[in-house]
Amino acid sequence: MTSLPSAGHLAIGDHQLEYRMIGPSPAEAPTLVLLHEGLGCVGLWGDFPDRLAAATGAGVFVYSRAGYGQSSPARLPRAADYMHREALDVLPLVLDAIGFCRGLLVGHSDGASVAAIYAGGVPDHRIRGVTLMAPHFVVEDVSVQSIAEIKTTYETTELRAKLARWHKDVDNAFRGWNDVWLDPAFRSWDIADHLAYIRVPVQIVQGTGDQYGTLRQIAIAKAECYCPVETVILPNTGHAPHREAAEATLRAVADFADRLLQGHGEATTIDL
Repeated sequence: MTSLPSAGHLAIGDHQLEYRMIGPSPAEAPTLVLLHEGLGCVGLWGDFPDRLAAATGAGVFVYSRAGYGQSSPARLPRAADYMHREALDVLPLVLDAIGFCRGLLVGHSDGASVAAIYAGGVPDHRIRGVTLMAPHFVVEDVSVQSIAEIKTTYETTELRAKLARWHKDVDNAFRGWNDVWLDPAFRSWDIADHLAYIRVPVQIVQGTGDQYGTLRQIAIAKAECYCPVETVILPNTGHAPHREAAEATLRAVADFADRLLQGHGEATTIDL
């Protein structure tokens, strides 16, 4: 596929995956592929993809993984290696289906982990860099505590109804993320070994008030990566930098993408 409608569904394996394509097609310009968080989807990115496309001149592709948004449901329960499967089995098919030629992976939370696994596990010369927002490389106590708390919130408040506005099968979306993270077997999940095999520049955007992870994740990346690692630490910011510190995050991601893509004469940043 070399030209995409601006929105629709991709047939990937047994699933229909919802997507949006903003800006030029992959055949016309580099593409930033956005990978959402554990409860995210196309719609929950808000206007960040549109603003990122405007700021970089690149195309921005965003899709909902199986079980999220308007994509088909995922098979539950998820296995502990579900992010490996997304990175190594599903993402390559998505990139090929959209005609991806060159660009960056931009992941948030679970999506950042998927991006790191892909960059460290798939030798793909098309990937020029990865931006990881609030990434998980290991499971921390604070992560499990917050995920246990949100389970209670989901079961006792209006959170389920709010999420149902974005996910056509809200229980599939929530349980597919929450159950596996609270499985005691998941405590040993660790993708630090993938970091040593990343061969492109890495940007990490982390809020100091992230309730799902700490600056330990950055320390792990710096210890394990042989590639350049740039860090953007945002004060008074929680787990969603692109929503809670939108301007600073947009500028940081756009600048990183521009510097990498400018080296190949492929993008021009537009002043914000």
